[in-house]
Amino acid sequence: MGYVFDFNDAKAYKQWLKNPQNKLAFDLENSLMVDMLSPMRGEALLDIGCGTGASLLPFIEKGLNVTGLDPSPYMLDITLKNLGNRADLYRGFAEDLPFDDNSFNHACFVTTLEFVDDPQKALEEACRVAKDKIFIGVLNKYAIKGIERRVRGVFSKTIFNHAKFFSVWEMKQIIRTILGRVPVSWRTVCQLPVGSGKFAHNLEQSRLVQRFPFGAFAGIIVTLVPRFRTRPLAMKYRQNHTTSTVTG
Repeated sequence: MGYVFDFNDAKAYKQWLKNPQNKLAFDLENSLMVDMLSPMRGEALLDIGCGTGASLLPFIEKGLNVTGLDPSPYMLDITLKNLGNRADLYRGFAEDLPFDDNSFNHACFVTTLEFVDDPQKALEEACRVAKDKIFIGVLNKYAIKGIERRVRGVFSKTIFNHAKFFSVWEMKQIIRTILGRVPVSWRTVCQLPVGSGKFAHNLEQSRLVQRFPFGAFAGIIVTLVPRFRTRPLAMKYRQNHTTSTVTG
């Protein structure tokens, strides 16, 4: 089940998003997600661990049919207030999704895997319900910001005390274990301190800079490849016997 955000956590996260610097960082993360996923209008998308619904907004604006799932009723209450009837909302857990196979074109995790008990099972479930692509957004284990969050958790109680941090390479290893050698690509953002100015913000948009592996937020795209299991069939063959007369 993992860690479920309680009322105070949900309230604190809502306030966190109101901070202008945090909002800038979150917008960079959303921009990376939408750019890497490149969805088309009318497609169906599931946000697993949707939180307050802030990551669903860019997809709603692009005309997708969006669904959000979260284990926290307090987070879902905020999402409902923010989005109204523009998204279908479900309470549930990432490791046991209440949807049929291939129900969505795409599935997303945005800082969700950090708080689940079994990240591999959660990814397996996402692969089951999605048929095109999966976006995985994680707090980068090797970013300076990631190290700072873990150190801060040693000395004071924060939400990150309950989080697992991942590197791009760890996530790729989990993906390969589940799916084999499917197409995987990654980029990172928040390389520089937020609020460093317009030049720094524009630099964050550079594809070259986003290939540096030390941004605070890492985005990974998994392209799902259909698999077919074949069964050999016995072939029936009847030999025609012919006789010939040899004269001499």
